[in-house]
Amino acid sequence: MKNTQIIILDFGSQYTQLLARRIRELHVYVEVIDYEITAAELKAYQNLKGIIFSGGPASTYQTDAYQIDQQIYNLDLPILGICYGMQLLAHDFDGVVQQAQKQEFGRATISISIHNALTKDIPKDSIVWMSHADHIDKMPKDFEIIGTSKNSIALIKHETKEFYGIQFHPEVTQSEYGTVLLKNFIFNICQVNQDWYLEDFIEQTIANIKATVKDQKVVLGLSGGVDSSVSAVLIQKAIQEQLTCVFVDHGLLRKNEANEVIEFYEKHFQMKIVKIDASEMFYQHLKGVVDPEQKRKVIGKLFIDVFTNYIEEHNQEITFLAQGTIYPDIIESSKKGHSSKTIKSHHNVGGLPKDLKLTLLEPIKDLFKDEVRQIGQSLGIADQLINRHPFPGPGLGIRIIGEVTKAKCDLLREVDAIFIEELRKKKLYNKVSQAFATLLPVKTVGVMGDNRTYENLVALRSVDSIDFMTAQASHLPWKFIDHVVGRIINEVEGVNRVVYDVTSKPPGTIEWE
Repeated sequence: MKNTQIIILDFGSQYTQLLARRIRELHVYVEVIDYEITAAELKAYQNLKGIIFSGGPASTYQTDAYQIDQQIYNLDLPILGICYGMQLLAHDFDGVVQQAQKQEFGRATISISIHNALTKDIPKDSIVWMSHADHIDKMPKDFEIIGTSKNSIALIKHETKEFYGIQFHPEVTQSEYGTVLLKNFIFNICQVNQDWYLEDFIEQTIANIKATVKDQKVVLGLSGGVDSSVSAVLIQKAIQEQLTCVFVDHGLLRKNEANEVIEFYEKHFQMKIVKIDASEMFYQHLKGVVDPEQKRKVIGKLFIDVFTNYIEEHNQEITFLAQGTIYPDIIESSKKGHSSKTIKSHHNVGGLPKDLKLTLLEPIKDLFKDEVRQIGQSLGIADQLINRHPFPGPGLGIRIIGEVTKAKCDLLREVDAIFIEELRKKKLYNKVSQAFATLLPVKTVGVMGDNRTYENLVALRSVDSIDFMTAQASHLPWKFIDHVVGRIINEVEGVNRVVYDVTSKPPGTIEWE
């Protein structure tokens, strides 16, 4: 059973799950709950010791602003408001929040004027990450200022209650003492115990799968990626031969990937694996589809169709559909509670039909990517698979901007293969977090052999990230990129121009679609 000591009320910040991840790094289990939860519902948590209000895209002075049950303030629990959460505290205690004339986005310096339990061991001046258009214009009743930035009130505290507000994001790595501040709140103020360990998660998850599935059968969509692989191993340890893994070749895989994945699993795992070649069906249904969200929905539905057809054809009594859904998939696909802005739907979250006859089994849906890798290592899964770069469920379908065709997939496969091959040759593959190529719906003029060309443009992308909620473009050596571009232009027919994407996340996403 999870021992939830900290709850984050989610107001829609894209950093909310990152905040939860930072707290879990401290071996404290935290749950992210929609802000509409009531005080009575919070009382049901037997060991709750603190509440965090997340950031969010709204403004407290709007008529439809996100509000909480005011009785939450009477639960006698410490509260930390972050960004919008701080502004909500100010608003609810008769302060005034307005749009700032001088808004702050990015790095800023804060100066702490009062050191207390929250700011212990943090120097007077430090760098933090700001992201706000609003600010406190009039201080809330019974609160005091404990820190400022150049353009805003940056830290506040209630004079008698353990209510704190901070205008910046301590969860991002750019905030120098963000982890120290979170530790201060969690351990000094909330008096939380460290009792969340991934080894316990494995044991508890296997037990939960056994109790849930009992003697029934499970089908799992196996992609060869770390998420579906860890899910498969956890489920197999729980129910053994009751699990059937289905590998779908949807024609959107990387070069030789289908054969390599099957060979790898036959060699290293004692699992029942069925390969289904559905590439022609996927190409047919993607004809004319250009909108990225629609592509994800189409691909997601076809995956489910393949699984259900497999079950019907084999007349098996399968009642569970297992997926490798992880936490970032859920937050980026979320539309719950009015607070979250949908960034992109994931095929294993947003593409499921409402009349799905199978019960979902998602054993790692509460984990982040690096946590999944740690679980995989503990389970004895080979590093070759654990350290494989993430590959989206829709595959090349979302790495081809615009309509997806077999010809485009074949072209992109060759480009991507060269990029990954060279990364491995130069021992750069394991130094970056994710690398791939994208085919753009643009043709450009070029000169090859004294002849005019009018061919395709491809973009290379490589990012460095810990949790994939934020990412920076990899600073690959220019000589390396120059070599890769030369190979692509010379070896891949139909490409005459290559660009390198240097956009961070945010403001971009890692994938282009």
